[in-house]
Amino acid sequence: MEQTRRTVLKTGTAASLASALPNILKAQNTPDQIKIGVIGCGGRGSGALAQALSADPNVVLWAIGDAFQSGIDNAVRVGNQKPFAERMLAPKERQFLGLDAYLGVIASGVDLVLLCSPPHFRPQHLRAAVEAGKHSFVEKPMAVDMPGIHSVMESAKMAQKNGTAIQHGFCWRFHPGTKEAYEKVLAGEIGEVRSIYGTYMSNPVSPLANGVVKPEGMGDVEFQLRYWQNFEWINGSPLVEQCIHTVDKVAWAMNDVLPIAAVANGGRIHRDDQSNLYDHYNVTYEYPNGVMAHVGQRQMNGTYSDVTDRVYGENGVMFSPGRCSIKNRKGETIWRSRPEEGKEDNMYQICHNEFFRALRAGKIINTGEYMAKSTALGLLGREAAHSGQRVTWEDYWKNEDDQAPDDLQFGDSFPVAPLPIPGKERASTRPSRSE
Repeated sequence: MEQTRRTVLKTGTAASLASALPNILKAQNTPDQIKIGVIGCGGRGSGALAQALSADPNVVLWAIGDAFQSGIDNAVRVGNQKPFAERMLAPKERQFLGLDAYLGVIASGVDLVLLCSPPHFRPQHLRAAVEAGKHSFVEKPMAVDMPGIHSVMESAKMAQKNGTAIQHGFCWRFHPGTKEAYEKVLAGEIGEVRSIYGTYMSNPVSPLANGVVKPEGMGDVEFQLRYWQNFEWINGSPLVEQCIHTVDKVAWAMNDVLPIAAVANGGRIHRDDQSNLYDHYNVTYEYPNGVMAHVGQRQMNGTYSDVTDRVYGENGVMFSPGRCSIKNRKGETIWRSRPEEGKEDNMYQICHNEFFRALRAGKIINTGEYMAKSTALGLLGREAAHSGQRVTWEDYWKNEDDQAPDDLQFGDSFPVAPLPIPGKERASTRPSRSE
């Protein structure tokens, strides 16, 4: 029986660890030439591939996997670029197409995988990679529901036991100025944190045009995957897929202390297409000591754009990201981040530079638990908005609502779930599947 994220959680990890030992030993002894495979080759996957190849001169592209041929073509294009062409070692026989492409990549002899498929698939792909003893880079967010979060947590524990590395894609944690600013907050330079207000207000990401209809003969799953940014079971919602960076920085400012609860509003004003996403959320997270952290998210054309985080302390305010600054209570700027000449400041590249540098030094990075909890913080806010209730972290951590099965196929009938209505009880956000 093929294992899904749920069957593994039920059967435990002992058998999986035993069967993976030969690969685990290989992964612990990082070879001179690191063979990487990329799974999911859209914009972020292709970007992560270029950054991984740039991070270490002995990294080679060994295998490619994507649900669609266009994704494979993207990765091939990156691999054939002049800086990397000699390290493009992924011939046709190691280019895997389809929803099970991840299995081919993982079994191809790679040492490390870049997991960049749409968020629904990340728990399943991470579990397969860890069981096979492969190091993993995991893009954000790491799941779209709490069963996925618990799967990621279990995979992180398994990776810790078998000595395989997991690196996250919360890129702002690697931005030099932003990192310095949050270090100052955590060091107490603005005093005790009293409140936070973070925004991610922008235009819709790859919206589904009103004129687009599912071609005759195409299954629901294939159609929705081709437009994955528009369906919640695949992307988790704009709050979780894009604004998760802002949510993660709330967690960062609070030193990753868990919240007590969330209360939120949200809805759909501008969008009238076939998608099932809210186009705005406003979430308040309650923390110990009376701290309230507010997140404002919006994806609407023709509106004011703002991506700013404000951490209010008893002695001042820290502003981020980008050119971060701290102002005292008089409004005077007392610190501003400045790039260091000659030092890498591309946060995406730094993420991979640190990952591969650690592997070369024999250090095993494992950010699985942290990245799962930051993702869960976004899911908590989404649930508070969709339900219209005050939702506690303790209660939501036990939530078993699963957005979609792991074994969906392109041709399956899978109706789009209706928009959640706050205050209206719903048994599950998961639509029924017609066999």
